[in-house]
This record gives sequence, C-alpha cells and structure tokens, in this order.
Amino acid sequence: MRQLRSVCLAGLVVVAAGGVALRAQSASPAGRAGAAAVPPAADARMARIKAAVAAEVRSPAMFDLGQQMNDMVFSFAELGFQEVETAKYLTGILEKEGFTIERGVGGIPTAWVARWGSGSPVIALGSDVDCIPQASQKPGVAYRDPIVDGAPGHGEGHNSGTPLNIVAAIAAKRAMTREKLTGTLVIWPGIAEEQLGTKAYYVRAGLFTDVDVVLYNHVGTNLATGWGDSRMSGLISVEYTFTGESAHSAGAPWRGKSALDAVELMNAGWNARREHLRLQQRSHYVITNGGDQPNVVPRNASVWYYFRETDYDGIKRMWSIGDKMADGAALMTDTTVTSRVLGSAWPSHMNKALAETMYANIQAVGLPTWSEADVTLAKATQTELGVPVVGLATTIPPLSGQEAIPDDDKRGGGSDDIGDISWTVPTVSLSYPANFQAGPGHNWANAIPMATPIAHKGVNAGAQVQALTVIDLLLQPAVVTAAKDYFTNVQTKARTYMPLIRPQDTPATHLNQGIQDKYRPALQKFYYDPTKYKTYLEQLGITYPTVRTKTP
Repeated sequence: MRQLRSVCLAGLVVVAAGGVALRAQSASPAGRAGAAAVPPAADARMARIKAAVAAEVRSPAMFDLGQQMNDMVFSFAELGFQEVETAKYLTGILEKEGFTIERGVGGIPTAWVARWGSGSPVIALGSDVDCIPQASQKPGVAYRDPIVDGAPGHGEGHNSGTPLNIVAAIAAKRAMTREKLTGTLVIWPGIAEEQLGTKAYYVRAGLFTDVDVVLYNHVGTNLATGWGDSRMSGLISVEYTFTGESAHSAGAPWRGKSALDAVELMNAGWNARREHLRLQQRSHYVITNGGDQPNVVPRNASVWYYFRETDYDGIKRMWSIGDKMADGAALMTDTTVTSRVLGSAWPSHMNKALAETMYANIQAVGLPTWSEADVTLAKATQTELGVPVVGLATTIPPLSGQEAIPDDDKRGGGSDDIGDISWTVPTVSLSYPANFQAGPGHNWANAIPMATPIAHKGVNAGAQVQALTVIDLLLQPAVVTAAKDYFTNVQTKARTYMPLIRPQDTPATHLNQGIQDKYRPALQKFYYDPTKYKTYLEQLGITYPTVRTKTP
C-alpha cells in the first residue's frame, strides 16, 4: 500500500490515509504573486476544489494510469519525428476522455493537439516525447544493460512528461465538470525536441494564438520551477551538403572533386575558429554523409551543425560564420554547397507570476516518499558512474528568478525550443523528480530510473502540481492577468520575438526514420503490455533494484 501523507493545500490541511479530513484555515492566498484578495467564501471553495483535485491525482487509479502511460512510452523508444506509436497511444487515451484531437499539426505527421472545454482561460500543457539514439537500457538496472543493443531509448526521460500532463488534465477536467468551471484545456507534445525540430513551427502554425498561458514540464531530479532569463542557450541547427564530382580514387583521383574534403575543411576551419568565439558559445557537428566507399571520390557529403549562443543576435552571428566557412570550403575544393535548417530554438524566458503560483503548489505537494529500494538504485548508479553518491532529492530548492541575467554571467549550455513558445505566450516550466543525479544526459544511464517507482512517484507528484496550478488559473483570473502583464510590460517590452526559421524552411520530418526502421522490429518484441503485467519491470522480469554484487 502506498504511503500517503498530509499536505497543506490552499488553506486546507489534507490528511490522506484511507480518507480525507479537511480543516479550514483563515489564511488567504492574497499574498501570493499575481493573486488578488479573495473573499472568504471563494477562498474556501478554491481550497475545497484543490483538495479534491490533489486527492484524485493521488488516487490508486490515477497513479496507475500515470505509471502505465509512462512505462508504455518508455517501451516504444521512438526518436524525434518517428513517435508514431507514442502519438497513437496517447491520443487514444485522450479521445476516450472526451478530448478532441487534431493530428498532423504544423505539417508534422506525429504532432497532435488535444482540446477539451470552452471559453477562457485557455491553458495549454506541453512536454516532449522523443528519445535518444543508442540509449536503450533496462530500467531499474544500475549498470549498462540494453533492452536492444544499439537501439534508441529514453535516456532523457521524455517518456514521463506527457503522461504527467494527461493525468493532471483529466483531474482538472473532472473538477471543471463537477464545479461547472469555464475554461479550455489544450495538451500538445514536443515532437523531436532533441532536434529542436517543431516548436517554432507550432508557433508559425498558430497553435498558441488563442492560448492564455502555457504550463510546460521537463523531467528533472527535484520539484522545482523558476522565472525570468535563462542560462541556457538558443540555437540554429543547419545541415550543409557539398556536391562535387566522383572519380576512381586510385585510377584518376585528379578528375574528382571531393565533397568529403569540403566537409573536412569546413570542420577544420570551425575548430580553429572556436578559440576566437565567445565563451558563451557551444557548437558541435556530426558528418551525416561521408561518401559511399573509399575507392570512389565522394560526390556528395554532408555535415550537420548546432550553433548555440545566448541570444538571437549571437545565434545569427554564429550561423553567418558557419555559412562563410561552408562557402570557403566549397571554394577550396571546387565544389558547391547548399544548406537547410533542421531545427531552431530561442533562449527561454519563464513567466514570474506563473512561476510563483506554481511554486506555491510545489511547496504544498512536496517530494515523494522514497523507498529504500529507490535510494539503493540511485546510490548504486551514482557509484557505478563515479559521481557524488547523493541518493535522491529530499529538499525542495527555493524559487529563483532574474528578469535579465548579465551576459558575462552566462556560459552557455543546453537548449530547448520551448524558448520560442515562451516568447509567444506567458509560459512556465515545471521540473519534477522522475530521475536522479547520475547520468551525463543524453545517455543510457539517464534511462535507468525512467520506468521504475522513482519515475512513477515523480510523475504523480508533478501531476499534482500541474493540476493544482490549472485550478489556480481557472479560479483566479488575477493570476492570468498578472502573467500577461509581466509578459507584455516586462519580458517583451524591449525584446521582440523573431523566429530563426525562415519562410522557406519546413520541418525535417525525414530525420531518424532509417534508425527507427532498423530497430523497431526488435523493440516491438518488448512493448509493454499492461493487460498482462502491472509494470514494465514485471514484464521484463527485473528485480528492483538490480545492482552489482561485490565479488569476494
């Protein structure tokens, strides 16, 4: 039986232990950011509704729904733009719950939007669903042990975020029906986030035209949120393709024009240029086509770059340098070069009023109760990887935020195309503890907890926070007003969003198809079957946790 504990929710003490005991308190939410003074009757109603919503999310049925969705998406292990089974499964659940589904959003076959309700506010819940190449890993096993060797896997934890949103939305929807609350719930998936491939196209397609606020989430190691400027980077993702002339590599190499030489010269030039770029930049590349075989001078060759910087102007500057490098490499090899944009992302900026409202719910919900087995898995994995052995999160971090971080204080880092959405509509992001500190990111080790009780508990805690924040937005119009005021009069007052994608750019839906086609037949044998097994761990026959045993 799951351990339930008492939490304070918007003026109520909720004791969940076989029942719910409620005790009214006189505290008003007026002190919370964005909230106006609330009459006592309205305050009591809001507290009652929030208590019921939190209890519903925690219920065994909803906990199990979140666990099943989490494990199912984990088992699909689909890369960006190839999330076919994931989309079919999740939209099927939403349709059964009465949501209307629009598929193929923005010209992206695996993209969809689910809607329920009517009127304002329109609240959009989003999270990513794609996985990582070569990250296949048995969950709950604290060392390298792939399900299918070389196959993709959820080494970023994106299998958990949309299940979290669906659980939260269902609980909020039921409360809206009971209480006759006006509002519209929208759920959307971040397709191909690892390629930064779709969210700018969502914006272009008008997905957020009628949306008042966006509640985003991303897997993490704690319950947390923040507001303001980001220390993360934005980026442009560009593939350069060189075209030359083939020839016999031994018989008549002088008659060839090597496109691969052009790729290598561009890379050599870029690597020399790094020393003279800002410390804030991050740039990396892979050769996606190096030719056909050694005895044929490569007529075609391609290299794929990510150019990261901390603001729009910096990204455009990096892109321009890359274009010049490519032109120079083509000139040196007597080849021609073309390029195409495969993805983009603005640096994000999260909304202060939304973050403060969400943080109050984070404090109310609190961290999950970790079992001894959970902690053992975390510490065994940390030991295996040679990182600090800290176990699992036990303390919620403070809310942090800064309207503008001085550029000299930024040192670059990862990117997320939620940035484009955050500059289009007031947005906040929830981090939830479905993982732990251990893996280096984008790695098999980050998949270890993602279909275990750690992820299941983290998803449920995050769903409580997300659902309670939805209720705040439905019942407190002043929060939505404050969010829009910050967005208009602070965030975008002196900065205007200009998409990095150009009018001629289209989603790179071809990406990852070959990899997924190669591994899908083997992965299908391991798809989770919740009609036969309570959890994916049970289906795989994994003892939780499985750790290395010391030899005498």
